[in-house]
This record gives sequence, structure tokens and C-alpha cells, in this order.
Amino acid sequence: MRSLTAATTLAVLFSSAVLTATPASADSAKILPVKAVGDIVVDGVHQRVFVSDPSNGKIVVTDYAGTVVKQLTSLPGVTGLELSADSGTLYAAVPGGTDAIVAFDTATATESARYPVGTSTDPKYPALDGDRLWFGYPGDIGYVDLAAPEHPVALDQETDNTWFGAAPMLDTSPGAPGRIVAGMPQQSPSELAVYDTTSGTLTRTAHSTVEGGNMRDLALTPDGQHVVVASGAPYYQAVYKTSDLTADGKYPTNAYPNAVDIAPDGSVAAGIDGSYDPDVYVFKPGSATSVREYDFPSTSSGGNADLLVDRGLGWAPDASRLFAVSSNYDGVYRLRVLVAPTKATTAITVTAPATATRAKKLTVKGKVSSKVALPAGIKLTATRTDLENTSGKALPAVTVKSDGTYSFTDTPTVGGKVKYTLKYAGDAGHAAGTGSDTVDVSRAKTTLTLNNNGKVYSYGKDVKFTAHLGTTYKSRKVEIWADPFGGDKANKLVKSATVNSSGNLSVTLDLKRDTKVTAKFLGDARYAPKTVSSTVGAKVKVSTAVSKHYKTKYTWGHTYYYFKKSKNPVFTTTMTAYPGREQRLELEFYYDGTWYDLGSEYFALGSAGISKVELTGEHETGYRMRMRSSYINSSSGDTVNSTTHGAWKYFIFTS
Repeated sequence: MRSLTAATTLAVLFSSAVLTATPASADSAKILPVKAVGDIVVDGVHQRVFVSDPSNGKIVVTDYAGTVVKQLTSLPGVTGLELSADSGTLYAAVPGGTDAIVAFDTATATESARYPVGTSTDPKYPALDGDRLWFGYPGDIGYVDLAAPEHPVALDQETDNTWFGAAPMLDTSPGAPGRIVAGMPQQSPSELAVYDTTSGTLTRTAHSTVEGGNMRDLALTPDGQHVVVASGAPYYQAVYKTSDLTADGKYPTNAYPNAVDIAPDGSVAAGIDGSYDPDVYVFKPGSATSVREYDFPSTSSGGNADLLVDRGLGWAPDASRLFAVSSNYDGVYRLRVLVAPTKATTAITVTAPATATRAKKLTVKGKVSSKVALPAGIKLTATRTDLENTSGKALPAVTVKSDGTYSFTDTPTVGGKVKYTLKYAGDAGHAAGTGSDTVDVSRAKTTLTLNNNGKVYSYGKDVKFTAHLGTTYKSRKVEIWADPFGGDKANKLVKSATVNSSGNLSVTLDLKRDTKVTAKFLGDARYAPKTVSSTVGAKVKVSTAVSKHYKTKYTWGHTYYYFKKSKNPVFTTTMTAYPGREQRLELEFYYDGTWYDLGSEYFALGSAGISKVELTGEHETGYRMRMRSSYINSSSGDTVNSTTHGAWKYFIFTS
């Protein structure tokens, strides 16, 4: 919640301001293995971030990238954290039956000392002032003397009976030695007090009930002249003089303020617990207008935006980074690393024509804007990315006019999607910015053909497909894809190569299903892509065996199977298998020179593609009959092959 720094004067010059939200996503975010957050402090010497988790009784240690490097455990209820002036020691207030201030060596992240402060004391909010580590506990304030050899603990230091119930939240600043500010968390109305310790005792110098309530956080300015308070209400971070706790300005945010931290240079980070507004607002020293705002995205399964946790902000001492802890509706916590937060966001709009003619001049224009005025005459780097310059081609630098607008002309020599990217490198007060727009530049049309469309082939036929490509610029490459019918077969690239000197590319396919064959020319700098398709059919393999006959005879131009009228013929059909496939068996009889339909019926095929059908009933003798098995596209249960009729099988019954 606080960073210990050298004294810096913060001039608090406030005026009312209207804020325009400019949300910016966090530069990076990594999941924290915590169930709650009590406090966050930043060690600039070792580039470590410490986050306390009172629910799990531990402190999570990360690097500046947010990667967890260690977890300090067995600290039940650990809440408040404080860092020594040299960043060598981390102090943690551990209530929950431990009732101690626990010290850790920050270089090794190992426990170095433990100072018991009394049974059932429940210390929570440590604040370092010189050689004394002060802490709040329910109804009072105490300290540990770090200079004395025995490190004695002194309780009951608040003699004015200011606090009742919860432990007061404390803060100090190296720039204001001998001054402690305190506030009662989660109380309405909010209550603040200021103490002087220069005499060796805790002397209250100011006390006030201030506007709003439900205080979540507070921070003392580096010079100790003001305290900034984050309470659920009012909807801004209120500022009070530490001399008498009179109101002295505000940092406008939104509902509901829940965090505040102040960098060594006086920059203020103010956060809220709000779903529909920016989560974090950054203010430069002496300004009541935010220079940057961050709106966290949603990482929860329900789509609700992530929220900043109470006391969840911590500055790197050099103000190069701001660390923020967020949580989502799934109970997942993340450490967000916000880089260069004191630099105003630079927005660059780029407007180019939607379409353009290749080799003809076009105009690109746009505007550069920021919440903080940009220097006069800034220049933007311009890059054109196209099919022949995939890494980008640098264009002449673009000068921005005094009103923030710019324009330039360019003649694209390449067709297709042409992207213009404008970038500002940034400066001391502005983050780098970038913007882009894409133009669809015209390309000539070529011809592409593919043979065999509409043809039907026998099952397993090897068929040669040839694509022919017409005139192009540089690329002569063609792809041939095959997409067999049926959801179990994917569209597959079967060949990708340069066409031969005649402009042809061929591939031979073993056709076992109806197939859509596609040829693709992907285009080049001057000729547009082209795609053509041919859909061809593939029959099934089908055969029928006849059994239970007593003889065969070639007669009437066919081989006939002879059956006794007392025998039932069995027709065994073997057909290319497919899930759910059925074969259609049809019967005909011959009379007076014509074959007549006797009916048909569908029979399921087994997993091996076999179907056995027995012809039962009264069998009339002397009639010539025939049967055949067929696959009928769609009616046979699927559409992956073309309709295929098996050979007729001829038979006759005798007495």
C-alpha cells in the first residue's frame, strides 16, 4: 500500500475537473495463488512485490513481471505489510493467534525475526517511523522498538481513547519523521487522526470525523502535509491537511473508492471497486485531472469485468510501474503490472480509403491526441505493409500539425491488403502510441480451371485432376485440396506446388467417396486470388451372392439360379460400409416380353457391409425373376457416395 522514499514536496493544487475516461488495459497480468488480499508493498531494490493473503495465512512474493518466486506461509490472518527504509526487511502484522510482527529478509525472502506483541492483541497495520514500528490493534496503537537490543513492545499508546472496535489503519512517510496518520477502516462516518512522536510519546495533534464513510485505504503524501483517503463514499479520493484535517481537494474517480497509493515523486494512484468505469486513475503531482486510466478486462466465466481489490495498489519506488491486484467473479486474483503509468496515453487515429487502385496516389490522414498536451511539431514514423513487404516498408516521417492532425500521400505498387501504421515513440510525459488502417488495393484477375466437374467414377478409381493457371505477376503456386463427403473426413491439402511451363498442376486421387476438389491460387502483388472447384462422384462397391439353389443354367441370355419351390433363396449383399448405411433390394418378374416391378425394401448393412436377405412366402413356379441390390444416395442413409446399382441376379422356381 505504501512505498518508503525520500522526502518530496507535493503541492496539492486542486480544482474541479470533468474526467473523460480513456480506458487502457494492463500491460500484463498473472494469476496470484491467493484467496484474499490484505496489503501490497513493492521492493525496488530487489524488484520484488509482496502480497499478503489473510485467508490462506501467507505472503506471496513475485518479481516485477508478476511471476511468483516464493510463498511465505504459516502466517494466520496476515494483513498489513511494511518495508524498511533500505528495503532490506519486510515487516508483516500477523494476528490470528500468532499476535506478532514477523520480519523477513527481502534478499532471501526468509524469516529473520519475530516480535510477539501480546496475546490476543491482533496487530494489523504496521507503519515505520524511524526506529519504531508502529501498529494498530483493536481500539489502540502500539509499537516495537527496533533499535533497543531486546526490541521491547509498547501497547496502549493512544491516550485520547480515539479508537473503538477495529484496529486503526496507520501510515507514515520518511519525508515527515515523527508524524503518523491513522484512520478507522469500514466505519461510517470516516474518522481520521494525526499523531506526533517527536517527544517519544504518541501525541494526537488532529482528529476529525470526515466526509463519507466505509474507509478502505489511506496514504500520507511524501512531505507529510496531506493524507489521501479512499472511502466507499464520496465518489472521489478526498484530501485532508494533516495539520488540522480540514478538506483540501480531491482526486476525482468514481464509485466506489477502495485504494490509494502515492509514489515518491508525488504521483497518485487512485482505485475504485466499480464494474462500469475505469478501475485505476493516475494523477500527476498537483493535478486533479487524471493523466492515465486503466479499465480491467473480464477474465471470469460469466463475463463480468475484473475488480480492483481493497488496498490493492502499490508503486515501484521509481514510478516506472504501478502494481494492481484484481479479482474476478470466479474468485481468481491477478497481479497486474502497469508500465510507465505516469505517462499519458497517446491515441493515434489513421484513416485511409477503403479501396484504392494500384499504382495510383492515395491520401492517409488522421489525428494524434492525449489527455496531456503533446509537444509542438512531433513526428510520426509511417510504415506500409503489403504482400511484398510483410515486415513493413518505412515511409517518410510524418509531421503533426498544431491541432494534432496529419496527412500524407502514398502510391501503393502492390495490390491486396495494404496496411498503413503510424507510430509515436513517446516522450517524457507521453507513452508511445500507434494506429493503423488497411486499404484494399485493386489487383488484376487471372484465370484458373479444374477438370472433371460433374463426373462419376467407380469405387476406388484413380482419377487425375489438372488445374490450369493463367497469367500472373510473380507467384505461380497453386494448391489442390480434396474434401471427401461425410463429416468424418476433413478437407485436406493434397498438393501445393508451382505450375509447370504450361501452367498446369496435376494430382491423382483414389476416389472412394463423392469429393469436392478445389484449386486455389493465393494471389500475388498484382493478381487477385482465384478459387475453382470440381465436384465428382464415387460409386460404392457392391456385389450379391445367391445361395440355396439346386443348379444354375445359362439361358435367355443370362445365368439363372434354379430353386425348388420349397426352398427360400438367400441373397447375401456385400457393399462398401458406412455407419447407418442400408442397401435397397428390388425384385422384378418377366411376363410377355416385359420386366415388371415386384417391390423393393431397404435392409441395414452390418459393420462389415454385409446384408443377408431370405426371400420367404409362397413361390410361384415357372416365372422368370430377378433381383439386385443398390446404394441410393440419401435414401440409403447417407450422402457420401453416388447412387450405385448392383448387377441383376436371375432366378426361377420349379416344382
